[in-house]
Amino acid sequence: MESFKEKIPMLVAGIVAVLLIVGAYYILFVQKTIYYVQIDNTKIEQVSNSDDMKYQYTLTAYNKNGKSKEVQFKTSRELREDAYLELEVMAVRGVYGWKEVQPEDLPDKVKAEMNVE
Repeated sequence: MESFKEKIPMLVAGIVAVLLIVGAYYILFVQKTIYYVQIDNTKIEQVSNSDDMKYQYTLTAYNKNGKSKEVQFKTSRELREDAYLELEVMAVRGVYGWKEVQPEDLPDKVKAEMNVE
């Protein structure tokens, strides 16, 4: 029985280490946040002539609660002026996906921040 009691600290340390690794993986690679932007083609720059992703946008984005954040993302082409996009953002990877949405599909707090009627 004495040997089991001696192993308890190592067992607890192992469990804590596994939980920390799983938690870090989730935060860095699984958890995503949705942000919304309106395309402004004055905020685009050409970053490559040969890459598939030739253009980079730097825009102010809003989450569903209306909190703003500056985001950068690359595209293969210029996007439609004034289009609204829903962005999928991860802590480490940044913007990894987007799709166009209609103004009526924006959350109310985002509409208020973007002055959408």
